Amino acid sequence: MVSWSEGAGQMTPTTPGLHHVSAIAGDPQENVDFYVETLGLHPVKRTVNFDEKFMYHLYYGDAAGTPGTLLTFFPFERGQVGRVGKPQPQTTAFAIPAGSAEYWHERLESRGVDVDSPTERFDETVVAFRDHDGNSLELVTADSPLPRTTDESVPTEHAIRGFHGVTLLSASVYHTASALEVLGYELVDQEGDRVRYRAPGDAAAVVDLLDVDAEYGKEGAGTVHHVAFRRGDASLAEWRDRLDDAGMEPTRIKDRFYFESVYVREPGGILFEIASDEPGFAVDEDPAEFGASLRLPPWFEEDREMIEGQLPPIDLPRAE
Repeated sequence: MVSWSEGAGQMTPTTPGLHHVSAIAGDPQENVDFYVETLGLHPVKRTVNFDEKFMYHLYYGDAAGTPGTLLTFFPFERGQVGRVGKPQPQTTAFAIPAGSAEYWHERLESRGVDVDSPTERFDETVVAFRDHDGNSLELVTADSPLPRTTDESVPTEHAIRGFHGVTLLSASVYHTASALEVLGYELVDQEGDRVRYRAPGDAAAVVDLLDVDAEYGKEGAGTVHHVAFRRGDASLAEWRDRLDDAGMEPTRIKDRFYFESVYVREPGGILFEIASDEPGFAVDEDPAEFGASLRLPPWFEEDREMIEGQLPPIDLPRAE
């Protein structure tokens, strides 16, 4: 997998693609019910927002928590309802095998999901739908080497295979395109107002920019908070230097226990993160028990009783 490129006489880091996408939700139980029971994703981790320890951080993905499959949520029952607009990520897309669009349309429709009929885009079939909070999601027919991300309630031939990519609504498409190029993305196609960029990796590598007029968004339930990219073979220190050289003022390296990361607000206004794959989600529990109980980083353990007392209970649904 390519993760470095050569330019100006030196090697510069490139990301192979997405690591995770983090969104904001309302009721945490409704969030778990939708993504585990309705969509069929595996619950990967039940922890807390490390910047706000009295708020859940829920992770969904494949059974091992593989980067490139991870959709995460900050559920906040008393939070405001958001509005998708610029500068925000608009849509998160998962990859499904060719010939799976009708299966997914019927599955989602039968479960009362707000789902659109399949459409065609860039020679791919797209099933667009919204979760209970209004988060915009898509299932896109595309080859992917990622592990099956859905459980046994979904037939193998129709199983989700991690991310396809994300669609961004930028306050300045030109500036966001430049930021993507700093990460190693290249312009590969355009269809109407949609401009496609692709990372050099073989999965979860697509970012589409919408060059459209849009109102400004409002952060809240139903919106995406940030998009995280894999660091590839470069260290996070090297990424900080690369982002700093590009004038993007990255944060210090942050310890997220399951990975380390650097954040940057790119010039088009969207929050990006560069994250490591290591140490991974099995560092504090067996994968067979993923999502079953609240896991806290060591620095929060002394406050466990107080934290658990502030968080609403969650029952983990099991697939049919």
